[in-house]
Amino acid sequence: MSNPTSTQPVFWRDSELPHIELRQVSDGRAVCYEPHSHTQWSMGAITGGQSTFEYVGRHYHVGEGSLVFMNPEWVHACNPVDNQPWAYLMLYVDAGWLAGLRFRLGLLDAPLWQDIHCDVSSSAVLYSGFQALADWLQDGRVSSEQKRNDVEAFLSEVMVSISDTAEQAEQPFPPAPETLQELARYLDGHCTDELPVEWMAERAGLSPSHLVRVFRKHFGMTPHAYQINRRIQLGQRAIRRGAPIADAALAAGFFDQPHFQKVFKRLVAATPGQYGQPLKRLPDRV
Repeated sequence: MSNPTSTQPVFWRDSELPHIELRQVSDGRAVCYEPHSHTQWSMGAITGGQSTFEYVGRHYHVGEGSLVFMNPEWVHACNPVDNQPWAYLMLYVDAGWLAGLRFRLGLLDAPLWQDIHCDVSSSAVLYSGFQALADWLQDGRVSSEQKRNDVEAFLSEVMVSISDTAEQAEQPFPPAPETLQELARYLDGHCTDELPVEWMAERAGLSPSHLVRVFRKHFGMTPHAYQINRRIQLGQRAIRRGAPIADAALAAGFFDQPHFQKVFKRLVAATPGQYGQPLKRLPDRV
């Protein structure tokens, strides 16, 4: 892949392929993540250097040639090692679309999402295939139809390849009690509301300190962090739909645009402006 001339993250999206999104970072020292989660299934490739990979309480040291996989809603963070340079690619895939693909491949009994329990891989075949797909997606000379076919072919190979490994892994968190699940569902639908931890604790029938501990145990983050994560996801969706940053901030429940930008960068490791300007095509190769 041709490297961007800037250390800024580069995003690629295509309105005709709404189920996928690609991210490329040429110098990971310029971006740092707080623990967060995505609504999509994600796949990353370390294309240079080394990084840490923290995933639902598990810790990995990954380097060039490594692949990492993240389920929807599973908390994770990747960051540089001792401020050493590293580079990576990330592919975000709509979970519903991917569940349908896995069903067609015979890997699921129904086209409904089931978590994939595979964290990392050193498969050279999948790694080189990912790099080739990233080049292909960002080449404006390739039709959207061809890209759609290539995405499906590559992800079919990935799903079949990691399916055996996936069956052997364990769930990262114990099942949450119904009271906590109900609170999480409420936060999903009311994440833009101002909800003090005392109010959440009363709703769950717990003390505030106990709520924070048990919610983190079952969901990988505190109730407040869970709520903020949901708000930033709302902001991302608004930006992907073409909303101005000020409107995206309001949609995410932020009345202070600089605050939205600060929190957005902490969780997405990019500014709203960078995220809202996806690459259409790479410069012609010479």
